Amino acid sequence: MAKPTAAHDNHCVAITTSIAEAGFDDSVTVNCTDDHAIISSDIYPDHELMTGIVGTNEQVPVPAEYSAPIQLEPELGNAPLTRDAALGVAVNGVPIYDYTAAGEMTEADLAHHQAQHDTYQTGQLDICGGHAGRGDDYHYHMAPTCMIEQMSNRGPAAIIGWAFDGYPIYGDTNPDGSEIAEGDLDVCNGQPDETFGYRYHTSPDAPYIVQCLIGQVAEFDRLPRVLPLQDAAGRAVSPGRPPRGGVDKLVFTQNEDGSRSMDYAYRGESYYIRYAPSHDPGCYDFTTRTVTNGGEVVSGKFCR
Repeated sequence: MAKPTAAHDNHCVAITTSIAEAGFDDSVTVNCTDDHAIISSDIYPDHELMTGIVGTNEQVPVPAEYSAPIQLEPELGNAPLTRDAALGVAVNGVPIYDYTAAGEMTEADLAHHQAQHDTYQTGQLDICGGHAGRGDDYHYHMAPTCMIEQMSNRGPAAIIGWAFDGYPIYGDTNPDGSEIAEGDLDVCNGQPDETFGYRYHTSPDAPYIVQCLIGQVAEFDRLPRVLPLQDAAGRAVSPGRPPRGGVDKLVFTQNEDGSRSMDYAYRGESYYIRYAPSHDPGCYDFTTRTVTNGGEVVSGKFCR
């Protein structure tokens, strides 16, 4: 269970409380240092996954240890920060990315909708606003709707996540429930806040969620990433390639023994990615038949 420490009590307590009040403190822990609140989880949420995806990258969600450092003394910066990885974390411990899937955006990119890289418009996201990325890591690219439905304190005043710069993330409205007027949100999808100095929001239209960080972040280039799975020789698993035109009937099945299966059809043929926990900690036994591998059945053990 998440427990606050004496360090920077106000912000540490705010972060810890947001997770506890949402009802996720049984699966997410918070430990505060002098500088950061470390939010830790296995980034594998307890809600429906992958349903509704058409533009699959042939990657699946696999649990991964993840610790997100949230700054305890937020301070606005001089220029927006972007990266091709998470910009923050939801209160259920799942990382939050910007809305794109084509690497890091430039500052110029932030001012224009990148339609060709929009994960929502290109059918890459499930009905919960997320998908599995290059590291077979589940994360959100827009409002985490299924998580929000699970929150014990869901409502406009509930914090749904925290950006790495220490500022909170709210839903589509102001915390008092009023609508956000057109033009109120800046390029990073945020606005000033009386309590925290600044806050981010989700939004019905692009950029949908945090797309850059407005605050200063110490050691920004060293923020956490989930690395790809590795084979027995320590080599990273090659990334999947999105089948041209998308797939049909994608279904992700989760079993009580920890085994999972993503089944789908492409041009009338059936494909799948299946795995189960191995006897070795952090490892999984995979059997796959993917479009990426030309329909060949491939088996192997891959580890975090």
